Amino acid sequence: MKTVLLCAALCAPGCVMAQDLRISDACIRAPMPGAPVVSGYLTITNPGPVADRLTGGRADFADVVQVHGMTMDGEVMRMRQRVDGLPVPAGETVTLQPGGDHLMFTGLNFAPKSGDTLQVTLTFDHAGPVTLPMPVCAGGPAGRVQ
Repeated sequence: MKTVLLCAALCAPGCVMAQDLRISDACIRAPMPGAPVVSGYLTITNPGPVADRLTGGRADFADVVQVHGMTMDGEVMRMRQRVDGLPVPAGETVTLQPGGDHLMFTGLNFAPKSGDTLQVTLTFDHAGPVTLPMPVCAGGPAGRVQ
């Protein structure tokens, strides 16, 4: 497994570096009571010369971790799995956020609550598996708990 450095001294709190990728602003939205799914958000910066791709992940609290996107179908916004993953171009930053690309955790083994911090392993084509802590935030990214 690739070495992952928690970069408290190198960058903002809550930032993880892997290969040439930097992952920050991670947050899992606290689910509504009884919800079978929960979404996750973060920012991926790729300052390196090689493009990468987020293909999915795994987490002990969910059976499945997928990358999802939102598209407009006429007047209706629809969510779909990005079966080919999410490109992370060289030299660019990609943000997973409400109403756009995001992580979808399905088959929850328990109900995460605001204030929890859960370990999630993301899978990238080039960087490989990257494990990071993701705080559970009331209301999603705007309500991040640091």
